[in-house]
Amino acid sequence: MSAAVVPRPDVVENRPGVRARRRHRALWFWIFTGPFFAGLMIFIYIPIVWSIYLSFFDARNTVTPTKFVGLANYTYLLTDPTFLRSLGTFVVFAAFIIPVTWASSLGLALLLNRVRVAKAFFRSVFFLPTACSYVIAAMIWRLSIFNGARFGLINIAIRALGGDDVNWLGGDGYWYWVALVSLRLWLQVGFYMILFVAGLQRIPADTYEAAALDGATGFRVFRFITLPQLRSTSAAVLLLVLIAAFQAFDEFYNSLITVGGYPPYAKPPLVYLYLISLGGNSQDLGLGSAGTIILTIIIAFVGLLQLRFFGLGRKEDRA
Repeated sequence: MSAAVVPRPDVVENRPGVRARRRHRALWFWIFTGPFFAGLMIFIYIPIVWSIYLSFFDARNTVTPTKFVGLANYTYLLTDPTFLRSLGTFVVFAAFIIPVTWASSLGLALLLNRVRVAKAFFRSVFFLPTACSYVIAAMIWRLSIFNGARFGLINIAIRALGGDDVNWLGGDGYWYWVALVSLRLWLQVGFYMILFVAGLQRIPADTYEAAALDGATGFRVFRFITLPQLRSTSAAVLLLVLIAAFQAFDEFYNSLITVGGYPPYAKPPLVYLYLISLGGNSQDLGLGSAGTIILTIIIAFVGLLQLRFFGLGRKEDRA
């Protein structure tokens, strides 16, 4: 009996039918992914490159500049007290929102992970605010909940407890931070809770069983098993919260700009850059572009420090 003849791989690849199938798959690949790549180039990469180019020019009321100014826009911003104060506003906002968001989303995920009934219902309830527009939520917070008038929901509750009305979004105090932080928490905690739930579900159940056999319970299990297993998830959540804090705009702009001017130290970087690049008669797009590049560099630098702190990217993580 003669042995079967197996054709060489290069012969199989060069057959007309095989080449036709490969071209067919490539065609459908570009049909499905082509619009995505086109949108990515048109709305993301090209504007980024053009913004970098624009930051080196004096571009007032135009996106086609002709006067090259080099690093003058960057020098102006880095020595501008208003811009530096806006970065300080971000630091204050981030100092509140990042740890509180991390702790709240992780706590909700731990509670939800222990629920045995109606788990999908509670997951949907906490995730639903994520679908709400920041603009709409900011208007609700300003007009209904944290309104400084007597009919504001929070002031009604304070008067019921015997207190006095609080001018939340105006005046010389810092009560507006309560409204801004609570608004951001309500909008984003549910999303990060889902990420932590996914991370908790990846932890093997036999790990907890082994810990129970060794007598570990309660906080010790959380500290030595759950928290280390959520290291990569925590790093992702903290980085996303940091980026979102840098992008804070809607709640500040829609809650505070309509109350007769910003309270002291309540203008984050994006609001400042928006006002100098698109507000008023002198729309300085070159200066605004330089500001966005500075913010991007800061985010990238802090993100790399965070990854270094969590020890991500090591060989054991890539294995």
